Amino acid sequence: MKHIVGVKFKKEGKIYSFHAADLPLKKNDQVIVDTENGVAMGTVVTEVQPVPASKLPVNLKNITRKATEEDLKIREDNERLEREARQHCLDRITERNLSMKLTEVECLFDKSKVIFYFTAENRVDFRDLVKDLVQKFKTRIELRQIGARQEARITKGLAICGREVCCASLLHNLDRVSVKMAKEQSMSLNPEKISGLCGRLMCCLAFEYDGYVDMKKNMPKCGKMIDCPEGRGKVIRQNVLQGEIAVELESGKEIIIHTSDL
Repeated sequence: MKHIVGVKFKKEGKIYSFHAADLPLKKNDQVIVDTENGVAMGTVVTEVQPVPASKLPVNLKNITRKATEEDLKIREDNERLEREARQHCLDRITERNLSMKLTEVECLFDKSKVIFYFTAENRVDFRDLVKDLVQKFKTRIELRQIGARQEARITKGLAICGREVCCASLLHNLDRVSVKMAKEQSMSLNPEKISGLCGRLMCCLAFEYDGYVDMKKNMPKCGKMIDCPEGRGKVIRQNVLQGEIAVELESGKEIIIHTSDL
């Protein structure tokens, strides 16, 4: 058995598992860990949980230590550098008239690299921009193009339901969303009604899809002929959440039946 905790590096990001070793950790503790990109500071978001060796994540890494006052100061310095780098990059983009939109700037904890996230409709030749940034900050520079859904997760905002977009609040992974999911939930296929702020299909279609599929297992499909207490008829509508179907009898009469009565 090993003691595992979940760690986030960004509020809206994924949760990564780390070995807590013998450290007395609790939720909201700031910790220093080793990652593929080097040393990083994260926040503990789950309680310590014992996990058997057979179920441990692949390439599990240890938490190095709890964050110290010096570590917190380094993070403040990095955030200051990120703000400066963002403004400098925006100025260079405008000066060079590049068709790209800067979304976020991330400085690695040890300042070994600064990553600039951007969106663009087409390919962008940013080689001269990289030279400008290297000359200014004297460190490794990476420009990383992201998609519309990733941009919405970073910039956040209110969805049509009135709540903060799911990708920035409760979703850890951005799962694939398809039109089939909207059809299965009997939603209008009007793009304005099933698209999020990013212009792509709403994330909630994916995490509600399995529930609709499960509820419709014992429900006759639209167009199917069934025998009812009042006679034979064709299913013309489904109300999945209520567990009801609308049936048009051969006589032309329309009735509502609960699936438990079939």
